[in-house]
Amino acid sequence: MSPETPRITVDAIIEMNGGIVLIERKYPPLGWAIPGGFVDPGESLFEAVKREALEETSLKIEVLDLFHVYSKPWRDPRGDTVSAVYWCKAAGKPVGGDDAAKAVVFFENNLPDKIAFDHSEILQHFFHWRKTGIAPALDL
Repeated sequence: MSPETPRITVDAIIEMNGGIVLIERKYPPLGWAIPGGFVDPGESLFEAVKREALEETSLKIEVLDLFHVYSKPWRDPRGDTVSAVYWCKAAGKPVGGDDAAKAVVFFENNLPDKIAFDHSEILQHFFHWRKTGIAPALDL
């Protein structure tokens, strides 16, 4: 069997009300996650992150910048992915939709225990960057 090219995904770290929005996943791998998903054929990363955020949180986001790209082969148990993680903001009330059972604003000091994928590490990098201005290393 020959190796497959990793699938492309996007994730939206959405800041609002002093916290960040996480979704509780309906399907395995279960747990809380940064809103996001797979990029559709013919769709740009920018279009995909806005679509995924809207589908999973009911929020129309403002994309502020590309935060980082994560590509370690182990990051998704369903298969290799490369994820462009965007820093975003939104206003309103998050509501879970699509494959998200819930969408909730969490603060750095009260994150849920069960976080899916490598999103706990991504959030640690994000909070560190917001405090210090130091971006994650390029080899993550």
